[in-house]
Amino acid sequence: MRFMVMIKANAQTEAGEMPSGDVLAAMGRYNETLANAGVLLGGEGLHPSSRGARVRFDGGQCLVVDGPFLETRELVAGFWLLQTDSLQEAIEWVKRCPASAIGDAEIEIRQIFEADDFGTEFTPELREQEARLRDQIRH
Repeated sequence: MRFMVMIKANAQTEAGEMPSGDVLAAMGRYNETLANAGVLLGGEGLHPSSRGARVRFDGGQCLVVDGPFLETRELVAGFWLLQTDSLQEAIEWVKRCPASAIGDAEIEIRQIFEADDFGTEFTPELREQEARLRDQIRH
């Protein structure tokens, strides 16, 4: 099972405050632990929403809205992609995140859809297309 683990933004991340060397070192050690355990598929921090945009589709129209976005608690400041055997295992890994590195934060864990989750609507042709795309992305 794959999970996206999202670290919610806060006033500091939205202000673009860079983490200290100690925080970077603690997160580096944590990421190394995840990688050594074979559960880390990827992860990155994100720039504040002031450097981003949203693209909204409504009634066939496309609207681009530049950041910043007001609802900080709804924004994502960074993420990991983890592969574990269960949601509970993903939770256990997240609980090991160094508190000194993330401060007061909320982390959301969401399972990523797999091909079998779509049932018969995900036809053999669509599965083949998905496999080709994944192979192309890896190279």
